[in-house]
Amino acid sequence: MSDVVVTLVAVLAGGIAALSGFGIGSLLTPVFALQLNTKLAVAAVSIPHLIGTAVRFAAMKQNVSRSVFLRFGVPSAIGGLAGAFLHNALGSPALEAVFGGLLLFAGMSELTGLSRRLHFAGKASWFAGAASGMFGGLVGNQGGIRSAALLRHGLSREEIVATATAIALLVDGVRMPVYALGALPGIRDNLRIIGLAVFGVVVGTLVGSPLLRRVPEQWFRRSISLLLTALGVYMLIHAASS
Repeated sequence: MSDVVVTLVAVLAGGIAALSGFGIGSLLTPVFALQLNTKLAVAAVSIPHLIGTAVRFAAMKQNVSRSVFLRFGVPSAIGGLAGAFLHNALGSPALEAVFGGLLLFAGMSELTGLSRRLHFAGKASWFAGAASGMFGGLVGNQGGIRSAALLRHGLSREEIVATATAIALLVDGVRMPVYALGALPGIRDNLRIIGLAVFGVVVGTLVGSPLLRRVPEQWFRRSISLLLTALGVYMLIHAASS
């Protein structure tokens, strides 16, 4: 049953990420954390995250805004590297609390409409880039901040998703070698579940996006928001009881 759940959630996450530019880490990490500790779960999910992001990037690289990528991607990469080292230094309960708080914030921001009013410009955009990269390196959850910042650059929906994907790929590139320093044995012991997640994310990226586009946007956004909120509450309660 756990294999089926991992695969189905990975397919859903891949499809959502193909539409929004993020979502793989937010949905897969709590599922992995049910079987692994949160610290290892974040490192393990970075593998399907990298592969799914690379597949998505290959399909939409022509829509990447190079100027925004350079302006926003550099602080994101620096933040991602710092976050990855911090990830290795912190214990699993602390990471679980941070991750739960981010999920809860993302879910409630969408439910209350805050996410649609939240924009970053000027120096705030650099700060948002560094913060999103740091959270990406720390717990693998960075997409909401990054997308809010990209909304202020006058990009089309396709350019926002493509540029967010390119930046996510850059952050993955700098954080994964750091994860490998402390998580390689655990990753080797869980290659089966990681492989299932990779398969699901790729299927979701290639097939899920056209199917999800048929779902009414308001229903889709509200459902994902409720899911993120519930996952965030669960992670916070679990962290408090650890």
